[in-house]
Amino acid sequence: MPLETRVSEILENILGLLSLEGSFEVEETDQGVMVSIDTEDAGRLIGRQGETLTALQLLVNQILSRQLEKDEKPTVFKRVIVDVADWKKQREGDLVTQAKNAAEQVKLEGKELALEPMPSWQRRVMHMAIEGLEGVYSESLGEGEDRHLVIKPGHSPASEEPSVKESPKEE
Repeated sequence: MPLETRVSEILENILGLLSLEGSFEVEETDQGVMVSIDTEDAGRLIGRQGETLTALQLLVNQILSRQLEKDEKPTVFKRVIVDVADWKKQREGDLVTQAKNAAEQVKLEGKELALEPMPSWQRRVMHMAIEGLEGVYSESLGEGEDRHLVIKPGHSPASEEPSVKESPKEE
C-alpha cells in the first residue's frame, strides 16, 4: 500500500476520533510525506505554540513506522510533516523575520540576546536564518521546556564549525 494511502487512513482515524471536520491533502515528496489539513477548528489542532500539531505529527509518524515494521514487503519510511491551515509555513516566515531582527539588535548593542523558550523545530528555523548572517551566531541553551535560543555577537568560537551550535543540555 502506498505511503500516501497509509497516511490518509491514519489521519482519517485520528481526526474522526477527535470529531474534527475538514479536509486534508497528502503528497509524497523527496523531503517526506507532506500533509496539509484545512479545518474550521484549526486552533484546536494547532495548540499553544504548535504543541498539539507537533504531537499529532509525532503520533502519525509513530503509527506509520509501526505499520511499516509489520509489513512482509519492506517499504522505505519517509517522515510525515503535518501543517494545519498553513500555520507552520507562516510561523517559519515569522521566525526568520524575528531571527533577523534579533540579530540586528545584537549587532547594534554588542550584547547577547536570549529569546523565549520554543520547540526544537522553531529553534532550528532560527538557527538556519542566523547561520547566513555576518557578525552573529546562535546557540541553544537550557533543557526541556526551558530550552531557548541565544544570539551572540561575533563568530562561532570554533571558526571551522558552522555558526549554528547546539550546546550540550545542562544537567
